[in-house]
Amino acid sequence: MDAQKLVIPRGFALLALAFTGLLVASPIFAALSRRFTPFKLIGVGLTVWTLAAAGCGFSYNIWMIAVFRMFVGVGEASFISLAAPYIDDSAPGARKNLWLGLFYMCIPAGVALGYVVGGYVGNHLGWRWAFYIEAIAMAFFVVLSFCINSPQLKGFAAKDSKKPSTSIKTVALAHAEASQIKTLTPKSKSQNLVVVFGKDMKALFSEKVFIVNVLGYITYNFGIEAYSYLGQKAGSGIYQLKNADAIIGFLNFICGIIGTLGGSYVLDRINATLSNTFKLLAASTLFGAAFCFAAFCMKNVYAFIGLFAVGEILIFAPQAPVNFVCLHCVTPNLRPLSMASSTVLIHILGVVPSSSLYGKMQDRLKNWRTSTLIITSILFLAAIIWGIGIFMNSVDRSNEKSEDDEVEEQEEKLETKADNNSVLV
Repeated sequence: MDAQKLVIPRGFALLALAFTGLLVASPIFAALSRRFTPFKLIGVGLTVWTLAAAGCGFSYNIWMIAVFRMFVGVGEASFISLAAPYIDDSAPGARKNLWLGLFYMCIPAGVALGYVVGGYVGNHLGWRWAFYIEAIAMAFFVVLSFCINSPQLKGFAAKDSKKPSTSIKTVALAHAEASQIKTLTPKSKSQNLVVVFGKDMKALFSEKVFIVNVLGYITYNFGIEAYSYLGQKAGSGIYQLKNADAIIGFLNFICGIIGTLGGSYVLDRINATLSNTFKLLAASTLFGAAFCFAAFCMKNVYAFIGLFAVGEILIFAPQAPVNFVCLHCVTPNLRPLSMASSTVLIHILGVVPSSSLYGKMQDRLKNWRTSTLIITSILFLAAIIWGIGIFMNSVDRSNEKSEDDEVEEQEEKLETKADNNSVLV
């Protein structure tokens, strides 16, 4: 009994340590996006990821793996903070959500592929080679990231946007104009990065639409994360499925891809306003939870699988739309921080504690059907929270100009005026 009590806190400590790199690095990459282009930062993150993955292969105990896994989270953080804003900038206006859906589809696909490939490699070459192979594969993308000459994200002044001044032009400028240009230095350059980060955080958390969206997202992850940990066990405990891991895992993989792409496609088709996005989030989660709830009430295993599959497709539909809200409820310069903060909050308040709490609940109830019905009921609450967003005065702020953009425009106007009035000495 004493040994069992020690397993839970130790397992929770390992899980928390593994997420530390992700949670700490996400806002750091968001802050650095003011000064560096996205793919340079992603390249740095993936370099750390590659070295950490190789380190996992060299580890000789579980704590070493956990520490290296923490640094793997650093690489993931660069993608989480910067990839979605870059896609939002690059995608055609009518296909933004579909592009986001293709990106977020890689999460269930990658997890499922990892189980298959990791298991095969582990059985034939040893578990260490699973880490070595993924580190070698990622090395190509590290080089590619540093080779891509990506533009600065929308909302931040480009580093080379300001033309260099020659000594002739400097002499020619009127004193008043020179003084005016000097005072227009962007805050992100003249102020300490930590001070700017604090102001950005204050601006972000004053956005009510962002708060409601993330509260719904936390609740959603608190419910859906349990399916990853307990879904297979519940399938085995309730329906005595012989291959519960394979069946539930396959359903999660297929339904995750269909649901993620389907939700993003539908949002593009119905006009992706924030109000419409909240309607999709609330409706898909509500009906998805209803189908899953009905599935776990079924006594027939085939009825369970059919209803559960439909429910999972609907439940996965919010994957791209919820991040669309994070990107479009704030000004462009706050998008990386919005994505990073959302990720930190859903992990700290949703993903990390859910498995431990649900495990303790099942230990007390000792009834898989009751436990899964309670878990599924959490999703109804997420649908209600997102439903509140439908009635909010939400404005798409993705095209609003940031301070950096306004300063850059004023500088260009003054420089043009100075060029026209300049006199060669």
